[in-house]
Amino acid sequence: MNIDARQKLWEEYSKRKSPDLYEKIIIEYAGLVKLVAGRLSMYLGHNVEYDDLVGYGTFGLIDAIEKFDYSKGYKFETYASLRIRGAILDQIRKMDWIPRSIRQKQKKIESAYQALESRYGRNVTDEDVAEELNITIEEFEDWQSQTNITNIISLDEFLEQGPETKTEQYIATTFDQPERIVEQNELKEVLINALETLTEKEKKVIVLYYYEELTLKEISKILEVSESRISQLHTKALKKLKGKLGVNIDVLTSF
Repeated sequence: MNIDARQKLWEEYSKRKSPDLYEKIIIEYAGLVKLVAGRLSMYLGHNVEYDDLVGYGTFGLIDAIEKFDYSKGYKFETYASLRIRGAILDQIRKMDWIPRSIRQKQKKIESAYQALESRYGRNVTDEDVAEELNITIEEFEDWQSQTNITNIISLDEFLEQGPETKTEQYIATTFDQPERIVEQNELKEVLINALETLTEKEKKVIVLYYYEELTLKEISKILEVSESRISQLHTKALKKLKGKLGVNIDVLTSF
């Protein structure tokens, strides 16, 4: 369905909230749920089934449809994406299945990165971190694989926003108001500088994933390494970018 057809569907639904139109909207945006679930599955690895993520996200889509106000002129895809992500992450948080040992490893890795970068004033390698932690490089790669499930860091901004009114405020600020354009230009500059702190492979993963919208499998074929290695590179890159961008980490998906 093209943009005009979707707009017409919403116009009809806003006037006549019939079950058949409601069902059409759910079917029309089912692909958005799969897209959001697919991106989240990158962080979660094999710890949660993809089909389960889609199921959780569908509840978010339904919630978005029921609460969306077409008359305000917001873009439904933006609104729904936030609610789909929120529904998935809320369910994952309720499960609380991340072992304490993995949380501890995550903290040790983050502390090691901070200590080494402060000590040497440069980008550090996997070997540097493994040596700092007094473990082998193989053990370090295993640690990183395990801690992927704690790295849903690019979504922190949404998780901290809270109730529905905050979500609407967020959407309202995404329109191209003059002050927003200035802010975006400043954030672009910050992002460019932050990307320069990454290794070439980390930068390629970020560009291919966020801007070329390729899957892990597609990126692994391009860089000729395993999917797990791409996931590790992505995790490392996000850790570095979060240190540089802070709460503006969501700038990755803003342009």
